[in-house]
Amino acid sequence: MELDRYDRHILSLLQEDGRLTNQELAERIGLSPSPCLRRVRALEESGLITGYRAVVDAKKLGYSLMALIHISMDQHTTERFENFERKIGELPEVLECLLITGQSADYQLKVIVRDMDAYHDLLLHRITHIEGVTGVHSSFVLRRVIEKAAVPV
Repeated sequence: MELDRYDRHILSLLQEDGRLTNQELAERIGLSPSPCLRRVRALEESGLITGYRAVVDAKKLGYSLMALIHISMDQHTTERFENFERKIGELPEVLECLLITGQSADYQLKVIVRDMDAYHDLLLHRITHIEGVTGVHSSFVLRRVIEKAAVPV
C-alpha cells in the first residue's frame, strides 16, 4: 500500500490516541469525515493497523517487578522452537518473546510479575520446565527510561 501524507498523519495520530473519533481525526488531518473513514478502513484492511488497545498501569494492578530473561535452548530445531513458543505464549506474565541473535541466548522474554516470589514461581516451575530450555539469565528492570509503542511513520 502506498502511503501519502494523510495516511501517515492518520497512523501517527491513532498511535498517540486510538480513541479519537472519526470526526476528530478528520478535523486534525484536514479531510472531511467520509474520506477520512475510508482511509482508516483501508489502513485496517491492508493490515497496517492491526488493532486497538488500552494501555494499563501495571503497578496499579499490583505488578511491581519486570524482568528480561534470556533463554538458551538445547537444540535449534523447528519442532523445539515451535514447542517453546507455544508454551511461552500460554503464560500471561510474558509480555514479549523475541527470537534473537548475537547473544549466547536464543530468546529474550519480557515478563511482569507481582513480586520476587511470583518471579521465582514463574521461572522455576513453569519456564524451566519447558522442554529444551537449558539456560536462563535474568535481569531486573530498575526503571523504564523510554517506553513507547508507536512506530515512526
